[in-house]
Amino acid sequence: MKWQLYTVGKPALDYAKRGVAEYLKRLQRYTPCEHRIMRKGNAAEIESLLGTRSEGVVNIILDERGDLLTTEAFVTKVRAWQLDSVKRVHLFIGGANGHTPEIRKKADLLLGLSGFTLQHELALVVLLEQIYRVHTVLRGEPYHR
Repeated sequence: MKWQLYTVGKPALDYAKRGVAEYLKRLQRYTPCEHRIMRKGNAAEIESLLGTRSEGVVNIILDERGDLLTTEAFVTKVRAWQLDSVKRVHLFIGGANGHTPEIRKKADLLLGLSGFTLQHELALVVLLEQIYRVHTVLRGEPYHR
């Protein structure tokens, strides 16, 4: 399964650059994962990306109103996607204004990372770490403890 994370703009903060690079590197041992930059990050651009969805693709919109999953629940979802032969997981992190209600409705999963509103660069690092954690759990490795 390939993971594609879409964000508005490149990380500018040093900690975010380092964190994104570190977790993308770690993830390569387990699964293809790439970070794609949306130029505008506006509703039309995101909707066009969501419109290209097909069978075998799961679209996840990150939003503060989304489901707050535990790591174990996220592992269960990823395991189910693997069993269902999901080929790609697309994750969308919005900019300062978040996502429109129309975009949120098109998600296969509306996911929250915290009850707090997170700056988008921090959300990206947290999300990558959780994807990495899920894959270590699936492999039975001790990282997740």
